[in-house]
Amino acid sequence: MANEVFINPTVKQVVFQIVFPNLFYLENKIGEFQLKIMKEFPESTLLHRMQFAWADVGPQAKITEITSKLEKEPTGQKVWQFKSPKNFVLNVQNNSLDITSSYHKTYNLEGGEKFRDIIKLVLDNFFEVISLPIINRIGLRYIDECPIPSKDNAAFKSYYNTVFPIKRFNLDDATEMDFKTLVKRKKYYLRYVESLQNVENEYKLILDFDGFAKNVNPKDCLKVTDNLHQLISKEYEKTIKAPVKEYMRKPKE
Repeated sequence: MANEVFINPTVKQVVFQIVFPNLFYLENKIGEFQLKIMKEFPESTLLHRMQFAWADVGPQAKITEITSKLEKEPTGQKVWQFKSPKNFVLNVQNNSLDITSSYHKTYNLEGGEKFRDIIKLVLDNFFEVISLPIINRIGLRYIDECPIPSKDNAAFKSYYNTVFPIKRFNLDDATEMDFKTLVKRKKYYLRYVESLQNVENEYKLILDFDGFAKNVNPKDCLKVTDNLHQLISKEYEKTIKAPVKEYMRKPKE
């Protein structure tokens, strides 16, 4: 999210989503849409989704739990899923479209596969096939798994501008610690989560940035997404310090 493409970024998952009024005719158009994106998303599957919780999964949700659970029993809503060799997964339902990247390098900087380019490709082709008067909700979400050099206040503060009340509750004594807030920034919203979690017997700081906008004209989708990315990037920059950037510049050991 910073103005640099890192070889070892902290971000583990990025999700883009639009939610729109339920379209009964979408199933009849999905084949046409599939043909338009087949070069980028050659693998396709019909699934059935029991439930999709977009934002409020709680601070204790693990990285692997954030991706929606997909079931193949014919009791849920139909999901047309398309996969790209570049580690993008696209899901389309009668009232939503979401794209997930689990190997994210950059949103729009040179030097990596741009998530913005994939969003634009999908939206351009989707809107050619599907006519929408309004987008109920646009969301962009980043989940980061960040290193903790040592589980003590001094080391932690050297890496992060944390909102944890560590003056009162020493980090060394904590087995878990969570903070969540939902704020409005002009016409956009941001849900911000800090969570101390034990990940595979090692404590990590999980940062969860969920930016979203409501009631958007479809022609403004990409512009709004750009603004959400900038909003999240600024908050990420406010949270991390120089040692985290140095960590991201080094390859994994």
